[in-house]
Amino acid sequence: MRTAIIGTGVIGAAWAAGFLAAGHEVTAFDPAPGAADRLRDDVRSALETSHPDALGRLAQLRFSGSLAEAVGEADFVQENGPERLEVKQAILADIDAAAPTSAIIASSTSGFGPSAIAASAEVAPQRIVVGHPFNPAHLIPLVEVVTAPEAPEEIGERAVEVYRAIGKKPIRVRAELPGHVVNRLQAALWQEAYSLVDRGVVSVEDIDTAISYGPGLRWAVLGPLAIQHLSGGPGGMRHLLEHLGPPQEVWMHDLRQVHLGEELTEKLVAGVEEELDGRSTAALIRDRDAMLAELIALKERYPTLP
Repeated sequence: MRTAIIGTGVIGAAWAAGFLAAGHEVTAFDPAPGAADRLRDDVRSALETSHPDALGRLAQLRFSGSLAEAVGEADFVQENGPERLEVKQAILADIDAAAPTSAIIASSTSGFGPSAIAASAEVAPQRIVVGHPFNPAHLIPLVEVVTAPEAPEEIGERAVEVYRAIGKKPIRVRAELPGHVVNRLQAALWQEAYSLVDRGVVSVEDIDTAISYGPGLRWAVLGPLAIQHLSGGPGGMRHLLEHLGPPQEVWMHDLRQVHLGEELTEKLVAGVEEELDGRSTAALIRDRDAMLAELIALKERYPTLP
């Protein structure tokens, strides 16, 4: 399959590495000065971490001189431009005008719906979908696929199959919501974490410890709802909700709204700086990525887990 990557920053390079590792021909374009050299360096680095056996496929990476040239023969396009609506609309309109009408056009947007980003496209806007990855995108398998309400079901199915074919774990999001699904789930956790720090209930470091050494370990094995089912014993989710549902509702209704004003922002920044004082950011990223690669490989050894 011929894949075009438009926008070759961190996310674009991660996509390029993933498609190359799966054996695709990849053509990329980014108007930024020096983008071609940076892309090759970034893709090499991503492959070394995620697919070292695929480093030889760097020869299948081509950098085009224009957007139209990059997408002109593509079967699948992954757009990774700046997260500004008017910019997304302009880029995707240009892609829509230049790509074959049979091509699927996916955007890595983290929050906009397909109807909004395709508003300026005139050729075949219904084939523009959201294909939102999860950072670090060269390692994390998740991709959220969102189609416009009027798009044929086949469009979403084709996008899902493309992502599955390169080793991703796509989910279908069947409504256009700000932030899609994953960012909304994260926002719910961040909201209460920020509130607890703001009220002086717990420190930033203890929030991170609570999640990374508590539920985060379980969530890396199974999702939160499947974990609840197992916590219900022989009665599963039904038993758990019958017995713990009422107190859970009390806790949910007690969660606080917060405003990310200057005072709270300073508390959070200071807390993270204190937590990570003396630790190299580069070393943190290196070790995070190495552990993620090991964890993903470990998950593949347990096929009974969904």
